[in-house]
Parts: sequence; structure tokens; C-alpha cells
Amino acid sequence: MAGPRPFQIVLAGAAVLALAGALWVKVIQPAMTETIADKIGQGDYALSATDGTTFTQETLKGAPSAVFFGFTHCPEVCPTTLGDVATWNAILEEEDGTELRVYFVTVDPERDTLEALTNYVSWAPGVTGVTGTPEEVAKAIKSFVIYARKVPLEGGGYTMDHSASILLFDKDGKLFEPIGYQEGEARAMDKIRRLLAS
Repeated sequence: MAGPRPFQIVLAGAAVLALAGALWVKVIQPAMTETIADKIGQGDYALSATDGTTFTQETLKGAPSAVFFGFTHCPEVCPTTLGDVATWNAILEEEDGTELRVYFVTVDPERDTLEALTNYVSWAPGVTGVTGTPEEVAKAIKSFVIYARKVPLEGGGYTMDHSASILLFDKDGKLFEPIGYQEGEARAMDKIRRLLAS
């Protein structure tokens, strides 16, 4: 019995290559080009904001924004970061006549009510506080790939360990890049201006 002819082998090889090519274009390449950065901020969370709106993944669309996770009882990182944000927005207002919208999302929903957050962020221009039920906050923490953990204190009570970066999002709701804690005014302003120009 004769084996497969050379042209049949070539034809079979071409079919395999065509199938592999189709698989690459339709399945593998899109999965590779969609990075974890494309998924940050995406999820089914629904939180309450101090401006009376509901904070969802759709909130990130329409205009550039920044998202920072913290809590009102934070001893150092959160007030320092809010101070940085206030400085950045003051510079933007003075030099460019604009302001970056910023969302301060609590990692401590048990204590951070809308009233507490309103008082906490009211002095920082452009900042909106965000809170919700522990379940919804947990969804948001997961969606933004944030680290947050309750830490008991001696004598009772607790504090929170949490990520300290500010996440910048473009007008399409995609992660642009982070600003590290106390990264420096010049570097932060460069990132913000590039974001606003994108």
C-alpha cells in the first residue's frame, strides 16, 4: 500500500498551519495583548460617593481620573497623599485652568461612612470620597488589585495596612500608570499632564 504522496503531506501541513494561524488571530493573540492592566478597575462593584453618585467601573470613563484607596483613621499615608493631590490640583488650576478628578475609596467601610468621608476629603480640591458595604468594598479592592488588611492594635481597636499608590486612568477607563507614594512632585505632574493630554 502506497504512503501519502508529497503533495498530500504539504496540503495537510498547510491545513494545520492555517488552523494554527486562525487560532492565533482569534484566541491567543487577543489574550496576550489584554494585560492585567486592562482589567484593573473592571468589576461589578457599586459604591456610594460623597457627591451623591454611584461609583462603578463606568465612573472611570469619560474623563481622566485617579483612584486612591485609604481610610480616614490613617495616621500618615492617606493625609500625606491627600496633601499631594491638593498640591497637584492647585498647580493644574493655576497653570492649566484644569483639575484632575480623584476618587478616595475607603478600605475601612465599617468606620468610613459617607459623612466621615465627606469631612475627610472636603479640604482637597477635586477629591470625592467613596464607600459602601463591606461586600462591595471587597469587590472594588479585588477589581483594582489593591492590598488591604485589618491589623489589630494592642488594647483593642485596629488599623489598616493598604496599598499606597495612586492609580491613574485614561478617559476610556483603562489604567494609564500609577503614581508611587511620595514619588515627587515633578514626576507626578509629568504623569498627570501626560494623562490629561492623552
